[in-house]
Amino acid sequence: MRDIGIGIIGGGYMGKAHAVAMSCVGAVFATALRPRLELVCATSEQSAERYRRAYGFARATADWRVLVADPKVEAIIIASPQGTHRAAAEAAFELGKPVFCEKPLGATLDDSRTMVAAAEASGAVNMVGFNYIRTPASQFARQLIAEGAIGDITWFRGEHTEDFYADPQMPATWRAQGMSNGTMGDLAPHMINGALALVGPISRLIAEIETVHAERPGGRVTNDDHGQMMCRFENGAMGQVYFSRVATGRKMGYAYEISGTKGAIRFDQEDQNALWLYQMEGPEATRGFTKILTGPAHPDYEPFCQGPGHGTGYQDQIIIEAKDFLTAIDTGKAIWPTFRDGMEVNRVIATALASSELKTWQDVSAF
Repeated sequence: MRDIGIGIIGGGYMGKAHAVAMSCVGAVFATALRPRLELVCATSEQSAERYRRAYGFARATADWRVLVADPKVEAIIIASPQGTHRAAAEAAFELGKPVFCEKPLGATLDDSRTMVAAAEASGAVNMVGFNYIRTPASQFARQLIAEGAIGDITWFRGEHTEDFYADPQMPATWRAQGMSNGTMGDLAPHMINGALALVGPISRLIAEIETVHAERPGGRVTNDDHGQMMCRFENGAMGQVYFSRVATGRKMGYAYEISGTKGAIRFDQEDQNALWLYQMEGPEATRGFTKILTGPAHPDYEPFCQGPGHGTGYQDQIIIEAKDFLTAIDTGKAIWPTFRDGMEVNRVIATALASSELKTWQDVSAF
C-alpha cells in the first residue's frame, strides 16, 4: 500500500461525495492506493476553507491552477461546473496527472474532443463520472446481457426523470442558464451512457427538445426542461429515451426496460437494489418477471455488506467509482468509462440537439 495525494476541484454536492468516497474507499475495497485528501478548491478562499475543515483536507485554495500544479496532488478530481472541465483537465494532463472528471465531459462536444486528445497524448489515466450505471444491479444487468441471458436485444426504453424544476414558481438559478446546464447537459448524459453500456452504440436518432417553463421568478430560462428521442442502435435494436427535470413526482427516475429474443430486464433507480428479470423458460403458466434483490453474489456489493437485500445507496456508487479510479492508476490500465466514452455520450447529445432543430433523423457518425 502507498498513499496518493488527491486534489478535488469543487467542494459542493459532488465535491463532497468524492471527498467522502476517497476518505473511506480503502477501508471498503482494500485498495492498493490509499487516498490522502491533500487540497480542495472552491470559488473563494472562505468556501474553500470551509470545505477543507468539513471534509478533512490538508489545505485549501481558490485557484484550481494552484491545485493542479501542486506536487503533493498526484491525482485530480474535477467536480466543478461543465465550463471549467476542459482547462483544468488539459493543465493536469500536461503534468501527466490522472484525472477523474464528472459528467458531462466538458460543456460541448468540442470540449470533450479536446479533452480526449489531451488525455490520450499524455497517457495518463482518465475516467468520467457516470455513477448510476455502477450500482450492483445495473452491473449485473450488463453481465446478464453479455452472457446472453435475454438473447439478442430488440428494444430499449430508458429515462432519466426528476422533478426539481417541475414547479414553475421555482426561481431561475444557474440551472436555467446555458445549454450545458439544461436537461440535455445535466440529466441526459447519464441515461445515454446507460444505453450505450447496456445495448451498444447508437447509429441514428430523431429528437424533440423543449423548454416547458420559459419564464421563472428572477429571469428567463435559456435552456431545456425535457427532451425525447427515438433511436436505432448499431446492433439493430430500436430505442426510446426520455429526459426531464420537470417530471412531477419523479425523484430519481433513472430507469430502463430491455427486451430480447429470450427474455427481458427492468430496472428503476428509485428501487436501486432490485433488478427484474424475465426469461422464456419453463411452463407458460409459471413464467413472469422475477425480482432479484442484490447481495454479495452481485458486482461490487459484498465489500459494503455481507447481507443479501440489505442494499447499497448513492454514496456507495461514488465509492465504487473511487475504487475503479485508484485501480486504474495503480495498474496503469484503463477502466471504463474513460474520457473517450464520455465523448461518445456527447456525440449523441450533439446529434439530438441538431435533430431537434432540424426536425429530421440524424446519423451520429456525422458529429
